Amino acid sequence: MVSKGKWITGTARKRLAETMKEQYQRGRSIRAIAEDHGRSYGFVHRVLTEAGVSLRSRGGDTRVGSR
Repeated sequence: MVSKGKWITGTARKRLAETMKEQYQRGRSIRAIAEDHGRSYGFVHRVLTEAGVSLRSRGGDTRVGSR
């Protein structure tokens, strides 16, 4: 985990984006991912958007058994 408040750029940001993308696609919420990584909701949202992730609508994943 990168220290809170530290800039994450280049390869480190790409790796983090891939990790967050995998977690999000497995059904984790942005808030849960942010808490796991010690980052803000806005940071995670921005990283996922930069990674081209199609974000779920509010209310999260509604598929049964997806967690």
